[in-house]
Amino acid sequence: MPEEILPESTTRAAAYALWMNAPNPTVTLFKTFDVTNLVRLSRKKHLKFNMLLDFCIGKAAAPIEEFYTLPVGKKLIRYDALAVSTIVKNRSGGINSCDVRFTEELSVFHRDYLNLTSRTAAACEDHDLSESCMVIGTSAITETQLDGAVGMNSGIFNNPFLIWGKYRKQRFRFALPISFQFHHTQMDGAHAGRFLANLQREITDLKP
Repeated sequence: MPEEILPESTTRAAAYALWMNAPNPTVTLFKTFDVTNLVRLSRKKHLKFNMLLDFCIGKAAAPIEEFYTLPVGKKLIRYDALAVSTIVKNRSGGINSCDVRFTEELSVFHRDYLNLTSRTAAACEDHDLSESCMVIGTSAITETQLDGAVGMNSGIFNNPFLIWGKYRKQRFRFALPISFQFHHTQMDGAHAGRFLANLQREITDLKP
């Protein structure tokens, strides 16, 4: 279960003091990924590309300790589980967010992803796991190719967030620029860099 922890008892104590009251405590990094393996798996196995990418995001974040501690309001909350959120087009023509709990088994994540996104679209209601999981937000703007995007720093939601557009073909490979936004209280650039390196490795090595 999530629990409040004292900042001074964590490795994020200095970051908490520096960034919790900063007017803009978020950092956004941009990286272009080789997503050739995901495109080929999606086509060959008839799996949704975004589902595969969401799974890789969860798997890349799971071994990094900082992902499990999130600033919520003025508190630091420690979680023992991760979820990846995806934006779903609902039956009314609007959108809802759907949180899918991360599991190391792709088959289980795939099943949950399909079930939960279908239910979210039909109900026109968000599926929210923020009370039980540290949620990694994502937004796929697949109508166009993007070079990068910066998310909104609302001060309400401090969760890490990734945004991407339509992947692009480069000869016999496929590339996808992704932006990664994070709260500086949660992690430093080195942790974010490790996550992005993990993500490329998980994308390249994924086997269903």
